[in-house]
Amino acid sequence: MYNENRYLTVYQSKGVHMIQLERTSVMNLENAIRGARNPMNSWGRMDSGYDEDGQFVLGPNDLDLARRLRKAGSDHRKFLRQVFVSVDVTAPLYWWKEYDTYKVATVANSTSTMHKIHSKPFELSDFSCDHMTEGTLAFFETVIEKLEEIRLRYVNEGKNKEDWYDLIQLLPSSYNQMRTCTFNYETLINIYFARRNHKLLEWHTFCDWILTLPYGRELIAAEEEEAGSELQ
Repeated sequence: MYNENRYLTVYQSKGVHMIQLERTSVMNLENAIRGARNPMNSWGRMDSGYDEDGQFVLGPNDLDLARRLRKAGSDHRKFLRQVFVSVDVTAPLYWWKEYDTYKVATVANSTSTMHKIHSKPFELSDFSCDHMTEGTLAFFETVIEKLEEIRLRYVNEGKNKEDWYDLIQLLPSSYNQMRTCTFNYETLINIYFARRNHKLLEWHTFCDWILTLPYGRELIAAEEEEAGSELQ
């Protein structure tokens, strides 16, 4: 199992985060590549193994097979659906709205805005506002002050439901939420090629993270990597 304790790419401006990806785990690559050899009973050609750090490394034979199956299309690369990824993602709500279009072979457990929005003071670092102009940021700070005023009233004056609704409905879409997400490599292929040139920079960061996964360039961004090599 590949376990990268902390992959963290943060766009920072005015000390405010846009997106963080942490506690990445990649699992089942060994079983997936073995299963890829089942159709031809070619297990004897397997040459992968574990390095001194306990990471599973594809040998030349297995990597060549994986690349050929990847290139052959989704019907032939079913083994990529058996390579699993888990990661903690902290991102603004406006990014999660787009992420939620991916429903197939993805699972996410989120921190609860509904239940825990009142549990800590509101601070600027709770929001992604790195691209705000100076005037807009100054106004936004007054919004945070108002949210905190409502939160304190809710906590200290009997948790009035009107105050709770004020918090929920005033909360900006730049509020950062953390979710523990799981994918497989096939799903990440779809995400990568759909989002790598997206207007939101959060997607660029997410796609950069995909490339750091084991064999991410060879097995996920394969078409792009091959096109680049042909130009050299």
